[in-house]
Amino acid sequence: MDLFEKLRTNLGPIGSSSKELSGHHYFAFPKLEGELGPHMMFRGKRMLNWSLNNYLGLANHPEVRKADADATAAWGLAYPMGARMMSGNSDLHEELEARLAKFVGKEDAFLLNYGYQGVMSAIEAVVDHRDVIVYDAECHACLIDGIRLHKAKLGEYYKFNHNDMASLEKNLQRAEKKAAEKGGSILVITEGVFGMSGKVGSLAEIVALKEKYEFRLLVDDAHGFGTMGETGAGVGEMQGCQEGIDLYFSTFAKSMAAIGAFIAGDHDIIMYLKYNMRSQTYAKALPMPYVIGAMKRLDLIQQHPELRAKLWENVQALQSGLRARGFNIGDTTSPVTPVLLQSEGGVAEATALVRDLREKHGVFCSIVVYPVVPKGVIMLRVIPTAAHSLEDVEYTLNVFSEVAENLKNGLYRQLVASPVAEETVEVSAESAAE
Repeated sequence: MDLFEKLRTNLGPIGSSSKELSGHHYFAFPKLEGELGPHMMFRGKRMLNWSLNNYLGLANHPEVRKADADATAAWGLAYPMGARMMSGNSDLHEELEARLAKFVGKEDAFLLNYGYQGVMSAIEAVVDHRDVIVYDAECHACLIDGIRLHKAKLGEYYKFNHNDMASLEKNLQRAEKKAAEKGGSILVITEGVFGMSGKVGSLAEIVALKEKYEFRLLVDDAHGFGTMGETGAGVGEMQGCQEGIDLYFSTFAKSMAAIGAFIAGDHDIIMYLKYNMRSQTYAKALPMPYVIGAMKRLDLIQQHPELRAKLWENVQALQSGLRARGFNIGDTTSPVTPVLLQSEGGVAEATALVRDLREKHGVFCSIVVYPVVPKGVIMLRVIPTAAHSLEDVEYTLNVFSEVAENLKNGLYRQLVASPVAEETVEVSAESAAE
């Protein structure tokens, strides 16, 4: 069989769902246009957008835009050329690292060109085949892929139930035995905020287990950095256990509204990572405009707590409003807001619901269906930001109430079952594109 033939006929689990949803450029790879923010254009129609991780509204902040433009004019996008170790280092890269480390309460930090492969590479560098990884069952894909690299080196790993300390202890006991057999050590991996459910990781409880077990802790705080804690230094700060986090990782793609990432910890460990993370050793350094732009964003996070306050005002208004109207938003205690709807009509019913949201009401949010969530569930993932208004929140609450009633009454199943109705929905979408 030709290698490519199986790829042409099978798009994989996500691609297959998208195909079933008639979803390319609509549900998957949609093209949002216009200024980044709470109101954007989609297929020729103005949308109230709840699908950007622009938590603090920095994407279009005038000081950020100016800093990005000035840095690009001064440096271009090429400088510095080469990997950091060879020819791509600068005083500004190291200044940003020092500032990030101080902000999250660590001795040192290493600036990464991207978050996903950066944290994968950090995991691969820290552990070898003798070591054992213990990780939360709901860890992000980037962490899972880092664990797969560990597996490729014949390393052992155990998964504990999400935020379940009894399960973690059981697996730490297994890991201790295995590490003793192999002459290795233990790395626990979890998240500050879990990006799909919005749940906050039990970091303080995990850190407390260090009194009983010997392990190091890596935390991916991508959604917590800039949003959680008194100063925005993350979930560890919020829970009073930042010191117990041995490796603190965050991307710039959320609250910083940029490209890049960093990992922070003890100076000697960061130095080890600088010389042993393959994704950084063999890849170009972060271009100077991103470095200078990140410093401006960090300035705003530190100097303007009102941005974080506005974010939380919107979060609380949205989440309390949803709960008051009877919506199930799970156990989120972060800005990430999953709206869980019961559905008997599967993917097709979800299609009709989301088309109604977008075409009739002009509300754009991400849709999540099986296999990411259980069968019988439609999840609408809503991300409030500091750039949204309370009017945006109130409008969305009213729209969701109407849509939920339509779902309960079987309207979307009727649309799916009716060829005429389906055609109407398709025409509506096509008209919006014209």
